[in-house]
Amino acid sequence: MPPASELPFSLPLPAETAAETAPSLSTAEAALLDGARAGSRAAFELLVMAHQQPIYNLLLRVLGDPEDAADVMQETFLSAYRGARAFRGDCDIRTWLYRIAVNRAANHRRWWRVRRRAVTISLDAAPQDGTPALSETLAATDPDPEQQALWRERQAQTRAALATLKFDFRVAVVMRDIRGMSYEEIAAALEISVGTVKSRIARGRSLLRAALNAPPRKEP
Repeated sequence: MPPASELPFSLPLPAETAAETAPSLSTAEAALLDGARAGSRAAFELLVMAHQQPIYNLLLRVLGDPEDAADVMQETFLSAYRGARAFRGDCDIRTWLYRIAVNRAANHRRWWRVRRRAVTISLDAAPQDGTPALSETLAATDPDPEQQALWRERQAQTRAALATLKFDFRVAVVMRDIRGMSYEEIAAALEISVGTVKSRIARGRSLLRAALNAPPRKEP
């Protein structure tokens, strides 16, 4: 991972209980981007402050490990800082940063796979956006010990299912079902067609349902 000193300022890890900062207006962000392109440290710092929480949340869901998410967030903003002048403006800044983050996450995953690191996904990691961890959606409502035991078994099954999901499918499902992004936003971030996005989401959901023996989900 590139050293933090290459950024024009320190990049703190978002607080685990912090809510996401709403994206700034397009005109305001365009002005900040212009400032960053001109070498303004203050302008780039404001862009980071506006977007580091959602970027970290996305990476935490995709990578499943807080330390990995923090490392890749660092890399994401370093890449954005270096590439600000080359940004074409073909999408909004949030989507551009998501694109960089997903690419960096994929590189990070490949780097560890080469080194034969075991892949694990934590469904209990705090998401920082106020939404429950995936495992909490399976939480047992009955305090009965037998029900608790069944719930723990269900959690283990869910972790195993998500951990074996192909990276591209996992990213698409996380962006759609957890981050709440539209198909068009996901397509722009991943630089693929909307049809491909829908296909990956459908396939990812299908694999998870099959692994969990859950009923089909109706798309709103």
